[in-house]
Parts: sequence; structure tokens; C-alpha cells
Amino acid sequence: MDRILINGGTPLEGVIHIGGAKNAALPLMAASLLTGETLELSNLPHLVDISTMARLLAKLGVEVGMNANAPGGHAGRTFALTAKTVTHTTAPYELVRRMRASVLVLGPLLARSHRARVSLPGGCAIGTRPIDLHLKALAQLGADIKLSEGYVEAAAPGGLKGAHIVFPMVSVGGTENLLMAAVLAKGKTVLANAAREPEVSDLARCLSAMGASIEGIGTDTLRIKGVEGLHGANYAVIPDRIETGTYAAAAAITDGQLELRGARPELIGTVAETLTEAGVEISETPRGLGVARRQGTLKGIDVMTEPFPGFPTDMQAQIMSLAAVAEGASMITESIFENRFMHVPELCRMGANINVHGASAIVRGVPGLAGAQVMATDLRASVSLVLAGLAAKGETVINRVYHLDRGYERLEEKLSACGAKIQRIKG
Repeated sequence: MDRILINGGTPLEGVIHIGGAKNAALPLMAASLLTGETLELSNLPHLVDISTMARLLAKLGVEVGMNANAPGGHAGRTFALTAKTVTHTTAPYELVRRMRASVLVLGPLLARSHRARVSLPGGCAIGTRPIDLHLKALAQLGADIKLSEGYVEAAAPGGLKGAHIVFPMVSVGGTENLLMAAVLAKGKTVLANAAREPEVSDLARCLSAMGASIEGIGTDTLRIKGVEGLHGANYAVIPDRIETGTYAAAAAITDGQLELRGARPELIGTVAETLTEAGVEISETPRGLGVARRQGTLKGIDVMTEPFPGFPTDMQAQIMSLAAVAEGASMITESIFENRFMHVPELCRMGANINVHGASAIVRGVPGLAGAQVMATDLRASVSLVLAGLAAKGETVINRVYHLDRGYERLEEKLSACGAKIQRIKG
């Protein structure tokens, strides 16, 4: 199993290019099931999850072509997805277990083929993320849903019908699944208490480009008027706001200076505010964002994860690494997932002073961290240990880094180009 070796203490200096957002790209790829014409997506990141989704779509009958001749299409960054016919409506366990976002094919399959059989999903072990919200909402659109032998079996022989759906809690995946289901449903659908994450808005804009009728994009109430069919489109995936925040934290924790090319400030509002409060300077450049620590040490901050536009749960582990070497105390509260502090023991192995009390962690900053053998437990925990290793004195070895490949493209290469002493050791 691969490991990452880091010799820390080197300030990062240089340019890092921000890739397309994985969490936007995956539902956009699933949307290709809604039309028999070609959906061409550009600015796709090179990630394991993207490959897994491509394999799943191919299993369902989608023709997947890499258009290297398209603008920005070199090395397969542009996919041409064509579902002339949906040949299969079963998303098998062997693919779905690898990636939770696979459940996003449920809504499009029901909308277009009026039936679907999708394995219950897998993904990172960061607590229960039930899809019951998806299923109850799809039932309101007229789907008959059963659970059998680890699969969701759904059918809507007469097609889906519009409904007024109020999500009892904000669900990004639920909003995306229902949005894709509703665009081909008969009549009007209202999704209230819908997720407002930029990735949801990106999906809505892409669906609109394909001919869907959607109002309220970017708000918590989406109004969809079902249409007879969608057509193809060309669409560019938004830059990854979590990758942007992660590398901004890397610049700060190493007392370095980075330009994050392609980053967009409106996507990282709360993260930028939190980093600024901690003593980080973020400025716009002609091609992205500049990030550097202001004069002096980092300062402790209080953070609570919340749905967008609040502080994202996917940045919680990274901000904790930053807080571990900041002056004073920080309180970090996780309100989204109940099991997302698994990186705490590993950071403590490196000398961090962190105490967990229920859903909150009190982080008392220490003068410095020391390299150690640590183990990654999920995607964002993995990268938080990379950040800690970059700041620590001595050698850090991070085990079980396969999680990283699900969410960070060429991480070692990008960091090495900016002076980091980091390498992957093949297992």
C-alpha cells in the first residue's frame, strides 16, 4: 500500500493550478444519462472517483470518449458522454461501494428509464450518510421504492410526476438527485430547503444549458418545470473550492506564499474569512488568488461546519492542522458528520494538543509539530496530515494514502514544484 514521505519545515513558494471540482464533476457526469445527445464536460480533474463514475456510466450504456482536441482537453480533461440508449439500469455493488456519489445515477435513471436498481453506496468512513432523504423525496415524485439485498429498487412505470418537496435537513446529494429526476418529471416540482452549495448550482446551470427549466438557482428553493427531453451541451466544471482552501492552508501553515491559479474568490467566502481571521492574507491576482501569512504567527480561531454558505465540513480537518500550530486556543465544531475527528489521534502523535468533547474539538496551539508515522482514515483527514507534515520538523510518513487519490490530483507533484520535500513510496 502506498505511503507518502514528507520532510517538513520548508515554506512553499510558487504557483499551484486548481483543478475542476470533483464534487461538481460527478453529478454533471451522471446528468449525461438524461439525454441521448452528447454532454461534453471540460475541466475534469484526474481523480480515482472520476474514473469510477466513468466506468459506472459505461456499464449503464453511456459512451465515454476523451476529447484531447477540445480546448483544455489534453490528457483527457474533456469527456464526451453519450447515452443514446440506457442499456442497463443496475448500478452494481462492485462499483458503487467505492464511491458514495454513485447513488447520483438513481434520479437520472428513474427520470429517463423509469426504473433503477442501485447498490447502497460506500465512500469514506466518516459517519452515517443515509440516503433515506433521496428515497423519500423520489417517492413523492411517484417512484415505488424497495430495499432488497443491499440494493435500492425503484420504478415509476408511468414516469415521475412533479411534487412539492421539503427536505427535513439540507442534503447536497439529495438535492442533486431530485433535481435531475425532476427535470424530466411531468408538471412542476418545488425543492424547498434545498442545498445551496456551488456544486448544486453548477449542476442546475448545466441542466439549464441542456434545456431544463429551473428557477431559483443559488437559493434554497428550486422550482423545476418538467420538459419532454433534454439535449446535449458543452459545459466546464467549476474550480475545486476545497482544493483551493487546502492549498491556501498549506501556504499559511508553512509560512510560504502561493498563487492559486484558476481559484475563484466567490467559492471560498467563509473559508477565506476564517483564514483571514487566523492571520492569512488572501488577495486576488489576474489569474486566481494569492495567499501568504501576514506578519507574525497564526492565531487561534473558532469554527463550526455548516451547509453552504457556512464553513464546509470538507475543510474542517485542514483548518484543525492550521489551528494546531496557531497561537492560542481554537474550538472546532463539526455539525455535519458525527465521526469526522478520526484525524485527531494522528495529529496528536505529531505533538498537537487537541481534546475532543462530543462534536467539538479544543485545539491549543503548540510552537511546532514533529514528524511521525501516521495513518490516514478518510480523504480530508489524509490531506490534513499532509499539511501537518509540511509544517513539522523531521520526517512524517503517512500510511493508507489511497484516500488522497479520490480527491486531490497530482498532490505530490504540485507541492514538490513549490519546494515541498514530499514523495510517494509505492507499496
